[in-house]
Amino acid sequence: MNYSALYEKIGYTFKNEALLNRALTRTAYARENEHPMNDTMDSLAVLGDAVLDLVVICQLLGEGEFDKGEITRRKIDLVNMSVVRRVAEELGLTDYMKWGKGELRMQIWTSGRVSAECFEALMGAVYLDGGLGAAQMLYDHVWKP
Repeated sequence: MNYSALYEKIGYTFKNEALLNRALTRTAYARENEHPMNDTMDSLAVLGDAVLDLVVICQLLGEGEFDKGEITRRKIDLVNMSVVRRVAEELGLTDYMKWGKGELRMQIWTSGRVSAECFEALMGAVYLDGGLGAAQMLYDHVWKP
């Protein structure tokens, strides 16, 4: 698949496109197509969630924030499920996902959590591909609070 339009949208080009493919593969799709379960987005979504938190906290510290409670409050405001879902939708990320048949029938991506997980998986893949700097670049490129 040609990901040039997605690369432009996210402001990042993968060195290891297998990571991007993994980030875009749902478990249901992998099961239906007899792909290995370690080639799905699930673990990348967990990693991406943590990386997103790290990127935002580093940004807040860089802005001079020092109060633990304020850092936590602002981080929650910046990366809550609604915001992450909106970013995924603005990127059209669900158009690139490999969905299972049942997920397609049910249009499961309309669930906020599912769309947010898609972005988190992308963030995790970017981190593994290019490190924290690449994850920060993705965040800076797509985040519009």
